[in-house]
Amino acid sequence: MKATLSDPRRESLDWLMQLGLTTARLFTRNGLGNHAAATAFFLMLSATPLLLLMTIALQWLAALAEQSNWAAILLAAFYDQLRLDQLADMGFIPNRARLTAGGVGVLTLVLSSRGLIQAVQSAFQVIFPDDSKRKLVVSWTLPLIILPVAFLLVGLAATAQTAIGYFARTELLGAGRAQLLQGLNLLVLLLAIWGLIFAAYWRMPLRRPRVRAAARVALVASLTLLLLFSGFQLFFSVEKYRAVYGALGGVVFILIGAYFACLAFYFWAQCLYALSKVDVAALERLFLGGTGQGAGKLESYVFGRANRLLARYGQTFVAGEAVIREGDDAQTAYFLYAGQVDLYKRFDGQEKHLGQLGEGELFGEMAYLLGEKRTATVKAHGEVTLLALPPQMLEELMRYSAPLSRRIIATLCQRLLRMNQAAGG
Repeated sequence: MKATLSDPRRESLDWLMQLGLTTARLFTRNGLGNHAAATAFFLMLSATPLLLLMTIALQWLAALAEQSNWAAILLAAFYDQLRLDQLADMGFIPNRARLTAGGVGVLTLVLSSRGLIQAVQSAFQVIFPDDSKRKLVVSWTLPLIILPVAFLLVGLAATAQTAIGYFARTELLGAGRAQLLQGLNLLVLLLAIWGLIFAAYWRMPLRRPRVRAAARVALVASLTLLLLFSGFQLFFSVEKYRAVYGALGGVVFILIGAYFACLAFYFWAQCLYALSKVDVAALERLFLGGTGQGAGKLESYVFGRANRLLARYGQTFVAGEAVIREGDDAQTAYFLYAGQVDLYKRFDGQEKHLGQLGEGELFGEMAYLLGEKRTATVKAHGEVTLLALPPQMLEELMRYSAPLSRRIIATLCQRLLRMNQAAGG
């Protein structure tokens, strides 16, 4: 028995294409565009009272600025970096926020945060399917806690980022350090976005992904959002929306930006899930051939090469070598990629030939599905190439693909019928 050889660079390219196609297919099938729209709506409801509370805080800072130069510098930085005057013109915050509105802002923030977290949880239940449920107390209290805490962390990061950006632009710390400060400004913003996305990707799914995978995908998602925000400001103008929608133009403008941001957030969350399903999707296409659900030219091209799967799961047997022996406890299943194998079973102390299996056949799954020892011996008829699948991979395949599950069950029934006929003969 020997493993197959491979080309690592070609395998990496195949893996990337299969990951992208699997992510896109799951993203479309799960209807994440609708989830993104709902999340963007609740995000707007949460952001509006937050801006009101921030305006109240700035009023306190303005009173402090009359006695402190650093408070005056920080106040100017906030107005310059966050463009609060523009937000007031858009209608997000009043020109004069009253302290009496603080209680209303907090209440609205808490209630809207519950809707936002529930919208994200609903999307994550689709992206990361799991039969288990959260505890009732956690399910009710988590939305009331997580978003105010998240907004507090964002506020702290925004304060640091605003001050650094203001100092860089006004060169209060020296002209030679302006470029360094701008880079630090961008790094603080990136770390703040990455931290929030990583926390969501890692902690919110009921079945948590690996920490390293969640961290890497969160970094890619953070960079995507930064590019998205830069491109949105470059190619879209709030004045055009205000010309069409009037006073609501600013709200529509930011709502569209929030929608695209939520789309990117959910796309990369779906990619995080697809990381663990690339092999499953590729094996499904290999097993089902051209009969897979939704198979087309693109999927035939992307999943057409089996070299990557052969390098990971492939084994080669010479003529007469036993792949499976009757009575063994092993539960590995095999897919016959090339060649033929012979089936044998002992009856009354004599080994009887039951038949042959050809390319494209799956065998050895009976031991896992029935929880029993091997019921027959399988030997290579000539040189054969197989894909050896551990029990957990077979379970993933059956969960992932209903057509493949039906095929496995049908094959199992036919094999049991064949063995009964042989025993009766």
